Amino acid sequence: MLDAFNRHPESVGETYGEHLAQAGTFGATMITAGAACLVHAIFPFWFEKTASQCVQRLHAQMSARSRAAETASRKALQA
Repeated sequence: MLDAFNRHPESVGETYGEHLAQAGTFGATMITAGAACLVHAIFPFWFEKTASQCVQRLHAQMSARSRAAETASRKALQA
């Protein structure tokens, strides 16, 4: 049963706690961006760039983490 909780975090080079914190932060940011979109739909002069900036920031963070995980995986295979 514990394997189900650890399999994916280990595959990206994280502990369960690290993955919980990172995924939770990403999720909260996406919820906030979504709320900004809904407000923007009603009041187009508010939050004009908020959601797009959040998405760009999250994409950059996820891409950097993915590259770091790939590098760590390659180093582990070479050892």
